[in-house]
Amino acid sequence: MQLVRRYQEVLQPFPGLDLIPGTWLHLTMQGIGFIDEIDSARVSELKRAIRQRLARARTPVVTFRRPVVRPEAVYLPASPTEPVAEVRSAVRAVIADVLGPDNVELAPEHAQGYRPHVSLAYSNTTQAAEPIARALAAVEVEPVTVALDHVGLLEFHRDNRMYEWTSVDQVPVGG
Repeated sequence: MQLVRRYQEVLQPFPGLDLIPGTWLHLTMQGIGFIDEIDSARVSELKRAIRQRLARARTPVVTFRRPVVRPEAVYLPASPTEPVAEVRSAVRAVIADVLGPDNVELAPEHAQGYRPHVSLAYSNTTQAAEPIARALAAVEVEPVTVALDHVGLLEFHRDNRMYEWTSVDQVPVGG
């Protein structure tokens, strides 16, 4: 959290950014669909199958270093990406097995172009990236390495300009 706090302190003066509170920090893996469109038996089957598949997965260990500024957000990329992508692929395979392969691509997160990251702030207006990038580059802070030892199965929404959720289940990654 210290890494996030230090970078968010520098981002506070920029009015076009909505800082993400610690409660809502997350690394997006894979959407499944709209909860009202999946019956409870299928949701239970998904949970069971994801739990079984992730028990056999390697626990990803990633490092967060320097933020990236994009038009839609400021975020901390996870490195290396491959271990997180492997867990995500396992979840995608379960979705395909339980709901059918067409349902995996209906989710907002597609197979190609996945960049595991933790967002620090969402942009709510068009603004120049250079002043933000310059302010972030001046921050002196050590990188943080973490084991991503669980996947949260969540019901979420983005009604207040950021993703908020209710935890449905925590699934351990690795044995």
